[in-house]
Amino acid sequence: MNLVSTLSTVFSSALLFAAPLIFTALGGTFSERSGIVNVGLEGIMTIGAFSAIAFNLTFADTFQSATPWIAMLFAGIVGIVFALFHAVATVNLRANHIVSGTVLNLMAPALAIFLTKMMFDGKGQTAIINFNFAKVDIPFLSSIPVVGEILFKRTSLLAYIAIIVAIISWVVLYKTKFGLRLRSVGEHPLAADTLGINVYKMRYAGVLLSGFLGAIGGAVMAQSITLNFAHSTISGQGFMALAAMIFGKWNPLGAMGAAIFFGFAQSLSVIGNYIPFIQDVPSIYLKVAPYALTIIVLVGFIGKSEAPAADGETYIKAK
Repeated sequence: MNLVSTLSTVFSSALLFAAPLIFTALGGTFSERSGIVNVGLEGIMTIGAFSAIAFNLTFADTFQSATPWIAMLFAGIVGIVFALFHAVATVNLRANHIVSGTVLNLMAPALAIFLTKMMFDGKGQTAIINFNFAKVDIPFLSSIPVVGEILFKRTSLLAYIAIIVAIISWVVLYKTKFGLRLRSVGEHPLAADTLGINVYKMRYAGVLLSGFLGAIGGAVMAQSITLNFAHSTISGQGFMALAAMIFGKWNPLGAMGAAIFFGFAQSLSVIGNYIPFIQDVPSIYLKVAPYALTIIVLVGFIGKSEAPAADGETYIKAK
């Protein structure tokens, strides 16, 4: 395999694994910028993965090749409903944010497996889907000499869509009135309330956006990588997305870059044989690498990165 082919394999695999992390990390960014800590991203991804696969298998004959796209949007809607529990618990009931998010992580896998057994003849996992997000050649860009072959041939279209969504998210957060208000309630909710901003409404918006984007991340994972739903479909990716958000300093573009890094780490177990200087490393170490990197990032950067000032603080509106 020549250098161009090797780089093409590395980039396409890294982007494939990065796509679900980018969507989920962006969701976490919106939630925490509003002041609500959301460690429930793992649970949200799980419910999104289940919803997408269940929809895909049920309506594949109806929607044909459009099925995975519609299933992804359906999963996003289910994610909004699921995240609503976290919003009500943290905003209205003033529950501890970490505890509420942990409940989502505990509830989602059990609920998803229960529903899988109910819907698919008592089986603990679903069948393989027929319509999925396959690798594609990006029109026009893939024809660029060398660069096109490395970056835009046999690659994940969803990854590039996720990158575009990250850029849009940055614009929304830093260049729009909505973004300014969302960030203000995450930095100083009392001051924002004094200026007439509805703190509860903005925090709900942040959490529900995290539910939508996080569930889309799970749907992308299930429909482009695992191609079915089982208890191991989402196995730590939500926490990797959380680490990417922290590593990216709660900035959509930073979170995107960190997610691509973690995506590359995840892809090593698949493409390690094609990379000369790690091809002799035992595969078990490459499989462990992304989880080890997640721990290192959380331990090494969580104390150095500055979260929004009111992140995790319950706001009680003055009478």
